[in-house]
Amino acid sequence: MSEKIVISSDGPVRIITINRPEVRNALDNEAARALMHAFEDFEEDETFRVAILTGAGGSFCAGADLKEMAASGAVYEPWAGPNGPNGRILSKPIIAAIAGHACAGGLGVALRCDIRIADTTAVFGVYSRRFGVPMSDGTTVRLPRVVGTGFAQDMLITGRAVQAEEALRIGLITRLIQSGPVLDAAITLAQQIASVPQTALNSDRRSAYDQAGLSLSEAFAREIALAESAKASDAQSGAARFAAGVGRHGEQEHK
Repeated sequence: MSEKIVISSDGPVRIITINRPEVRNALDNEAARALMHAFEDFEEDETFRVAILTGAGGSFCAGADLKEMAASGAVYEPWAGPNGPNGRILSKPIIAAIAGHACAGGLGVALRCDIRIADTTAVFGVYSRRFGVPMSDGTTVRLPRVVGTGFAQDMLITGRAVQAEEALRIGLITRLIQSGPVLDAAITLAQQIASVPQTALNSDRRSAYDQAGLSLSEAFAREIALAESAKASDAQSGAARFAAGVGRHGEQEHK
């Protein structure tokens, strides 16, 4: 793995860190490819149930490295394409732990994650609007689905900065960490997610993605189909554990 993408772990949690703090973790071509491979490795390794994506040095990701583009004429593969870090929906969840800038392509990288939590330093924006650089990282698709078309168009057209409090209000992030490192909060959340039975969790997660664009009856049929594996593997034993008093009153069962 490139030193521009650092990999670590905490039990069943894989931690992926963009490590270019000198450029606010902007991704050059090498780092973008390394990030894609880091996601692929997480997907294929059954040891890990949840991944966290974060950035080193107080920033999340400032998007594509425009200095590389200007200096070398580098052509960037679309990050939402088959060879990019944002194209494939994985079978397991990813949490974005965001501090500092998540802008332009960095916003796209955050949006490729399932859950986004941030601290009060976080700021989001399509800053590439200022330089005539279009989005090809999934932002124009994912952002309206997360925050709605109105807020998305406001961000896409104006390129303005969205601070952490507003990001929470519009649903761009779902948790705002007021004190302590956001990575620590993300690890705690990831461990909670990793502690519950995974088959139903991941089939429900996939159904929520797949329902977009389907009719109501098609979406219900997809949900039913995805639920079959969980029913076969965990549902009966889970119901028995519930009947025996396990996991009630918000208590987590470790499995």
